[in-house]
Parts: sequence; structure tokens; C-alpha cells
Amino acid sequence: MSERAIDRLLAIMARLRDPDGGCPWDLEQNFASIAPYTIEEAYEVAEAIERGDMDELKDELGDLLLQVVFHAQMATEQGAFGFEDVAAAISDKMVRRHPHVFGDETQRDAGAVRGRWEEIKAEERAAKGAAATSILDDVPLALPALSRAVKLQNRAARVGFDWPETRMVIEKLNEEMLELSEEIAKGGDADRLEDEMGDLLFVYANLARHMKVDPEAALRRANAKFRRRFGRIEEKLAAQGKRPEESTLEEMDALWDEAKREERG
Repeated sequence: MSERAIDRLLAIMARLRDPDGGCPWDLEQNFASIAPYTIEEAYEVAEAIERGDMDELKDELGDLLLQVVFHAQMATEQGAFGFEDVAAAISDKMVRRHPHVFGDETQRDAGAVRGRWEEIKAEERAAKGAAATSILDDVPLALPALSRAVKLQNRAARVGFDWPETRMVIEKLNEEMLELSEEIAKGGDADRLEDEMGDLLFVYANLARHMKVDPEAALRRANAKFRRRFGRIEEKLAAQGKRPEESTLEEMDALWDEAKREERG
């Protein structure tokens, strides 16, 4: 019988981390140094999904799985936990959080009640001895700022702290824009400007939430659009034997508008 793919991957990772003949780069890594790669791989999974490329998604999911295996191997070396413990813990958690699927008839009925997921998470925190001081406590700090803003807002909305209408969010957005404009006009220092800019972005995230738009996905789409259109500017300038730094803003702006018309046409 052939070796299971996951067992082979675990063995490869252990070999890479073996002090006797392992990979020097892998041996130098620790949890902190690997964490940025873990986050990056998660984004690459999301990008493959956005493209609808299943072959790429398969590869990117493999890269993300490698990150889990890497962290588990380092934890094994420290005697903290292993990959089997990670798999067992998430399996137990999913069963525990889905009593409406895995529980008895009574639990299935109770599990259908809205908010049961959050109740179970609160019970888990209490079991760990974590004092529930705020419903916002377990929103991860490591999330991208826009995504974290939406999660914080969603949590607050569950207890009624939310604008009831989208138009009210837009009014707040205009208010925050005015405050930022006033701070700029006053020549505000860097801290004040950052503070006002943060307020503005937070309300933008709230507006996206009310519109049921993922602000991270919307901004990634805008980034891709900018990259695509600026690339057209570079192509058109190159056809004229010029580079962007050799062109005026007016020339590039006109080419930008041309690129927009091409896309829409």
C-alpha cells in the first residue's frame, strides 16, 4: 500500500528540519519568522479562488498546508504539540460547534437557535479560563485592518450598536471626511492626520459591510484595476519610445482615460 500523502509531507518537513543534514534555511526558521509566509500563502489561496483557477488553487492550498506542517514540526521539536494534535483539536472543535449536525435530537434543536455558535465559543473561552470582558476580545489582532474593522463592527452590531440605515453611514462618512479636511487645512501633525484617516477608513469599512461588500476584496479588485490600467499607460508610452518618468502627468492622465474607455468598450 502506498504511503499516505500527508505522512510523506510530514516526513519531508521533519527531514528538512533535521540538524544532521537538513536544509540550513529551514533550520534557521522559528514561529515568528515563518508567520509572514503563512499569511502570504493564505492570500495566494484567496487570489487563486478569485481567478477561478483550480490548478493554481490546488498548488496554493498545498503551500498553505506546508505552513501548517512547518509550524507543527517546530512545535514537535519543542515538545509542545504535533500535527496529529492540531488535526484532533480542530476536529473536536468542529464537532463541538455543530451540535445541530453531530449532537442528539435535543442538541440539534438547540443548535438551530441563532447565535448558538457564539455561545459555544464563549463556553470554550470560559473553559480555558479566559475572562469574557468584551464580545470583541477574540477578534484577532493579526487580521488585515479592514477585515478586522468589519469583524469588530459585526460583533458590536449583534448587540444593537450599529447604524440602522446605510444613508446614516454615508452621513457619518461625510462628517469624517470634513474632519480630515479641516485637519489638513490646519496643518495637523502626523498623529492627528493618521487618527483622522483611520476614522475615515473605519467608516468606509462600515459602509462596505452595510452594502454586503467585502472591503478587502473590493480593494484588491481596485488594485488589480490600477495595475492593469497603469500597465496600458506604460505600453502606450513605450510605443512612443518614452517611459513614464519622461512623460507629464497630463500625458499619462490622458492615456489613463483612454485605457478606461478601452476596458468599457
